[in-house]
Amino acid sequence: MKMNFPENLKYTKDHEWAKIDGTQITVGITDHAQSALGDVVFVELPKVGRDLKAGETFGVVESIKAVSDLYSPVSGKVLAVNDAVVGEPSSVNRDPHTSAWLIKIETSDASALSGLMDSTAYSAFVSSIK
Repeated sequence: MKMNFPENLKYTKDHEWAKIDGTQITVGITDHAQSALGDVVFVELPKVGRDLKAGETFGVVESIKAVSDLYSPVSGKVLAVNDAVVGEPSSVNRDPHTSAWLIKIETSDASALSGLMDSTAYSAFVSSIK
């Protein structure tokens, strides 16, 4: 099955994606991550207002196969969490890159984004770990 890695997103080696809109960053898990996890049954997200450091754990995704930590791609303050995903975790499997976003962060350090991969680099990274 061909994975979908939208070109308008940036990617981490921990399989999170980041959509950059100025200093506001929307974060979710990638198509590869949801596929590897299998059916997602539980999502735990942080409280709005929490300060995060780049690389810090901000939540958990649990599937029928595994429990995985979620890592923030940037430092900043949590502006919003997607309560719809908490209420319906399986939406992560159906639409990981758009409606099943997890958190929005107001970044305090946009320079951290330069270390993220574009879709081509992430696709190559995923191919290298299979």
